[in-house]
Amino acid sequence: MYSEKVMDHFQNPRNVGEIEDASGVGTVGNAKCGDIMRIYLDIDDDGIIRDCKFKTFGCGAAVATSSMATELVKGKSIEEAMKVTNRAVMEALDGLPPVKVHCSLLAEEAIHAALWDYAKKHGIEIEGLEPPKSDIHEGEEEGEEY
Repeated sequence: MYSEKVMDHFQNPRNVGEIEDASGVGTVGNAKCGDIMRIYLDIDDDGIIRDCKFKTFGCGAAVATSSMATELVKGKSIEEAMKVTNRAVMEALDGLPPVKVHCSLLAEEAIHAALWDYAKKHGIEIEGLEPPKSDIHEGEEEGEEY
């Protein structure tokens, strides 16, 4: 059902917690399943993500995708972090069951929401970054899947 990597990141999550005075904080949820993910970024003056932490309320897959997402963006530039997609998170975890794909989407959206917060605080624009959704299903047609 779940890969060894998913189980490892669920049982031993990396980067759990908060960053006080974070450069950017992003929170997204999934009203359909109740998962909530918050990502904290510490970004230096050169635009490099020095630290990344998360707090997630949700299933094991939500915890695992949060953990992996923080690992994927830590040490990266803002531009590199923008390229961390839900697909990249899933691949890094050796896949997710189809019913849990939305968890990787939460991770991507939480990173983008934290980058949006950072950009707003610093009065900058990040190419390709759109305003965050509070719920990953925002803007979907009724009955539409991920």
